[in-house]
Parts: sequence; C-alpha cells; structure tokens
Amino acid sequence: MHLNFIKADKLSHEVISAAIEVHKLKGPGLLEPIYQKCLYRELFLRKIPCIREKQIPIEYKGYVFEEKLRFDLLVDDCLLVETKSVEALLPIHVAQLLSYMKLMDIPIGLLINFHDPLLKKGLRRLILKGSDSR
Repeated sequence: MHLNFIKADKLSHEVISAAIEVHKLKGPGLLEPIYQKCLYRELFLRKIPCIREKQIPIEYKGYVFEEKLRFDLLVDDCLLVETKSVEALLPIHVAQLLSYMKLMDIPIGLLINFHDPLLKKGLRRLILKGSDSR
C-alpha cells in the first residue's frame, strides 16, 4: 500500500465535501478557473493545505531535469485534484490526471466536473495502480 494512501483517501472525502459546497453556492455553467479559485478558497477556509504548482524532478533514460507542473490542486502533498467545467469528462482528462499522479507518485486523484447539474455525477476518483494493495 502507498504510504500516503490512507491520508489521501480521508482527504478525498473532505475535498469532495468542499467541492459540493462550491457547486451549491456557484451552480453549474461557470468557467473552470472560477471553480478552481473557489475550491482553493474553500479548502483554505477548512484549513486543508493545498498548492497549485510544484517543481518536480523528471527522469528520462538517465537524464534528470526539473520541471514546474501546473495542476489545479495538490492537497497536502498526497491528493491531486483536477477541476473541469465541460459537457462531459473525456478519456484525455483521465489520462492527464493519471500522468500527473504517476510523475508525482500521488496515490489518489479526483476529477471534478463542475458543469454537471448534479456534482455527484461529475466526480471521478482515480487510484494509482498498486497504491491501494498491500
């Protein structure tokens, strides 16, 4: 099991609760950056630490370089959150989140589509392969 899996699992429920609050107050149909900033603020108010970008080392065939990744939210260094405001979540959205999770060794990711009138239907919870097994 990934060292941060249990922590990320607990945080995922808290982040979903925060996203529901944002969706309840703002409703569907706004632009993605608005939801990102509102969710960031909601997590701050709930004292849940998160950042919006991070410099990470990337290795390719023995070559290591630093790259700044810009993602929507990294919660307490163990849960990655990608927000969308689209008609439907597409496989490319899942692939992007999974790629970032692999690069950063993050066990759980949330894909949240604020466009959906019922936020519950716009939620996808992704687990990095092998993170939840013992």
